[in-house]
Amino acid sequence: MTLEALRLYCDIIRLHSFTRAATESGVSQSAASQAVQQLEGELHVALLDRSKRPFGVTAEGIKFYETCRKMLESFERTRTEITAARHELVGTVRVAAIYSVGLHGISGPMERFLSLYPSVRVRLECLHPHQVVAAVINDEADLGVLSYPPASRALTVVPLREEPTVFVCHPNHRFAKKKIVNPADLNGEPFVAFDANLAIRKATDRALRRLGAKPSVVMEFDNVETIKQAIMNGTGVSLLPAPTIVKEVALHALAAVPFNIPELVRPIGAIHRRHKLLTPAVARFLELLKQFEPPVPLLKTHRHAGAKLT
Repeated sequence: MTLEALRLYCDIIRLHSFTRAATESGVSQSAASQAVQQLEGELHVALLDRSKRPFGVTAEGIKFYETCRKMLESFERTRTEITAARHELVGTVRVAAIYSVGLHGISGPMERFLSLYPSVRVRLECLHPHQVVAAVINDEADLGVLSYPPASRALTVVPLREEPTVFVCHPNHRFAKKKIVNPADLNGEPFVAFDANLAIRKATDRALRRLGAKPSVVMEFDNVETIKQAIMNGTGVSLLPAPTIVKEVALHALAAVPFNIPELVRPIGAIHRRHKLLTPAVARFLELLKQFEPPVPLLKTHRHAGAKLT
């Protein structure tokens, strides 16, 4: 039993996927399957129930996973303590992020971090907001990065930035040439919104309701990427965080116009378990996240200064 085999096994159980775990570890799916079979051979028990699709985990498999996870975490902590005296960062930084931040707000600091500390491994997983919180609370992630980070006695929240909101439409839309879009312009306008249970939707609804704006919601989605695709298909318009549409605006696939509610911004924060001692690698990665400013699309005018919605 090697540490890499145990780490691979834990990744398979955590992700519930041979393919994703193999990709993260840089091995083939068949190699991942063989590694689990070898572990089962050494333990003389079945760790996985392969009669189910997708596979299930046996009682012995769950017990072995919990033991391996704790052992690997202990190993990483000990290795970090030993190497800290040499000022060399090692170990693994486990990050859970919402999809839009994982796609548009993590790659920059991650590349910078890995270039500075090549001995450290960063494992990024994109999840829905409630799953990000659960991953941190359950100690499956060292850091969570999400919008509207929740207040909780179990968590410490580290504010990172506030992202301006812009009006987004198809390049051929009649508002694409405007210098600024006002809330009243949205009245009756086909609108592609976030799902009603998401914090960003609730904040947007409060702001529009306060100003009497009444767009016509025609579709609701739980992520930015699907909303952008709906706008490109001509389904409607939307209000989106500026950093999430940089590429599409540069390619003229979408048009972005400043929106005349300066205080409508999306707060982004990092969370970690309260009272948990962050390893030097995790602490340094968090510092890079705090320093990072994602690019925003070039607009005709910039009126994005403001504070968080209340």
